[in-house]
Amino acid sequence: MRQATKLLSTACLLLSSMLYGCATTTINAGLQAGELPPSGSFTAQNGINFNVQPLTLATLPPKQVERSQLSNNLSNLVRSSSRTNYRIASSDVLSIILVGYPDITSAGSSGYPVDQQGFIQFPLIGRIQARGLSIPQFTANLSSRLERYLKYSDPQVKVIEYRGNKFFIDGEVNKPGEFNITDAPVSLYSAISMAGGTSGEGDSNNIILRRNGIDYRMGLQSLRQAGLSANQIYVQDGDSIRVGSEDINKVYVLGEFGKVAPVPILDQGLNLAQVIGESAGLNPSTANAAKIYVVRDQPEYQRTNIYYVDMQALTSFPLASRFEMQPNDIVYVDPTGLTRWNRVLSALLPSTSAVRSFSSL
Repeated sequence: MRQATKLLSTACLLLSSMLYGCATTTINAGLQAGELPPSGSFTAQNGINFNVQPLTLATLPPKQVERSQLSNNLSNLVRSSSRTNYRIASSDVLSIILVGYPDITSAGSSGYPVDQQGFIQFPLIGRIQARGLSIPQFTANLSSRLERYLKYSDPQVKVIEYRGNKFFIDGEVNKPGEFNITDAPVSLYSAISMAGGTSGEGDSNNIILRRNGIDYRMGLQSLRQAGLSANQIYVQDGDSIRVGSEDINKVYVLGEFGKVAPVPILDQGLNLAQVIGESAGLNPSTANAAKIYVVRDQPEYQRTNIYYVDMQALTSFPLASRFEMQPNDIVYVDPTGLTRWNRVLSALLPSTSAVRSFSSL
């Protein structure tokens, strides 16, 4: 009876060890590329449409900016943006001096505020419009009105407090908030600098400028690649700027790399060769260099592209250097067949102890 109990216990141990080994084999084997077609489209069991193609010069995706150029609304924004003379706004405070008549303007030594209707109150002439006019335009109007009362008025006008024209900036900048626009035009680049620059998590390639209810998405790098500059886009009253986080501007690596960690896409861009380098290369003991995959999801086209390249070939390195990565790309390196077999053996090791125990009965 005792022998039968021992035999049953050993059999249970063997069975559980074998089951454990099978489960561990599945877990330790990790991701596998599986049986992908050499090229063409197919639909996976999860319903997602995939398009598989080897990475060649013919299939090399064009650079992102070249592919999409600039969106129409962003192109219009750049074309219509220019340096303009400052126009007086409500809440601004003006300094007005009549050189030959200091007594007249002495009461306004602290300045003349522009009210919400866009007017100021000035001695002799009463209310005069200021909002929407440049300094030279307002000066000319004021001088014309004063000619009825003064022979040589010669008003000297300047804005001493800029309170009317503002823009807002938030997101990943060091000093988010509201900022005044002065008579010096503020470019997009200057606006980010006024907010203390991007924070440690800030992504200068993920900027949204909202103007009159329209969002303009851009990045400093994409503008440069298009032959433009953030210094060519000038901020207007009421604009809001949001700088996104680089957390959503990364490439993810999986499989047999020396280091498995997300790789950020910096201002100067990132290519496949750099991803491999930033990931400490391929694991020399386990990686199958002939099976390197880039998975790029394109939900707007209802498909996911899979590019694969054989990095055992020296001629593949120029292709890898030209392959521009995009946010949320996944780079996967398959393990070698021997690595998979070794993992299976390692997973089955618990069962060998059970076999020995069973054999010793």
